[in-house]
Amino acid sequence: MHFPVLLISILLILGCGRTAENSSPERAPNIILIITDDQGWGDVSHHGNNNLHTPHIDQLAAEGASFTNFFVQPVCSPSRAELLTGRYARRLGVYSTSAGGERLNLGEQTLADVFRQAGYATAAYGKWHNGSQPPYHPNARGFDDFYGFTSGHWGSYFSPMLEHNGEVVRGEGYLPDDLTGRAIQFITARKDQPFFVFLSLNTPHSPMQVPDAYWERFREKPLLKRHRDSTLEDTAFTRAALAMVENIDDNVGRIRNALEALRLQENTILLFLSDNGPNSYRWNGGMRGRKGSTDEG
Repeated sequence: MHFPVLLISILLILGCGRTAENSSPERAPNIILIITDDQGWGDVSHHGNNNLHTPHIDQLAAEGASFTNFFVQPVCSPSRAELLTGRYARRLGVYSTSAGGERLNLGEQTLADVFRQAGYATAAYGKWHNGSQPPYHPNARGFDDFYGFTSGHWGSYFSPMLEHNGEVVRGEGYLPDDLTGRAIQFITARKDQPFFVFLSLNTPHSPMQVPDAYWERFREKPLLKRHRDSTLEDTAFTRAALAMVENIDDNVGRIRNALEALRLQENTILLFLSDNGPNSYRWNGGMRGRKGSTDEG
């Protein structure tokens, strides 16, 4: 399944429900869209990787729908542009990850535009990578609230300088934890109206920085699953990536716990995906290819 089909599926779900403008007291469903950066298909225990444990992501797959034929672009900006619009990247002016090739054409309607027009509160937290300055900035593409960074990657993941709606601010703690915390704050504040949250986590993209508690789980851990050509695999990089993914999983759990505490879980659609293949040679179900490749892996 490609992103345009995903977009159509979401809109069909909304069309079958009640919009915020309808007279019916039934509320339109909330939407939380989580996208990770450089996480491979094999980087979850649900897909058979016993090098790590991802119970919260696995639970999403077990309780919901899991797409078995779902394709993204080889690198992040085109994937993200397609996700935001439901249109193929070449039609959007997005052909690269830098030098202007990452900017989403003006005039394109985004998911945030659609949801905001339907009465939703909209927010984006984390990596953007579809244009840094207005009118390409998230706040100009339908998002009421933005906290994170607009470039393709960030140099420090521990209390880095970020931006909040155009103002430079300092982050608080480990970046994925901070972004998830911001999302939970927004959800809590908007719990009485429909909301669309785009949580774009920056991991397991390099630099391979992860809190000590997660790294210690993997520092000496034997890797039971290896890349199909183990001579290509950097095992230290693999361990760091898997440690980052377990942190991602914990943050997915934080989102789910917040929804349950607010009694929103029955009226919230939660989607989870990655923007491209893994950023190193590591176990990926025997598939060929990695980030930057058009092979299925």
